[in-house]
Amino acid sequence: QVHLEESGGGSVQAGGSLRLSCAASGYTYSSYCMGWFRQTPGKEREGVAVIDSDGSISYADSVKGRFAISKDNAKNILYLQMNSLKPEATAMYFCAADRGLLSCTAATTVPNYGMDYWGKGTLVTISS
Repeated sequence: QVHLEESGGGSVQAGGSLRLSCAASGYTYSSYCMGWFRQTPGKEREGVAVIDSDGSISYADSVKGRFAISKDNAKNILYLQMNSLKPEATAMYFCAADRGLLSCTAATTVPNYGMDYWGKGTLVTISS
């Protein structure tokens, strides 16, 4: 059974940094597309960053140059390093995985992009 568990959320001031982690289990980690998504109440879910099974990476325009996604295939952990955080980054952040045969890099441009598996989320709050 696929299980994704996020950690690393918290409260920081604008300009600060956080690193989110997602521990994955129950599937062949390296062959899946993995990504980070975020959502605030009343808004559509947004793809923040994804890393495809071939290593291709895509970021939302709003985080390019400040966020970095990476994964440790040996430990089955996905990371999201978030720097120069802005108050508008406040959201629940979710880790997700997809078995799809097609590229998932569109996840950072298509709202509410569907993925096969989701974690429960970790809350990130940025104060001004």
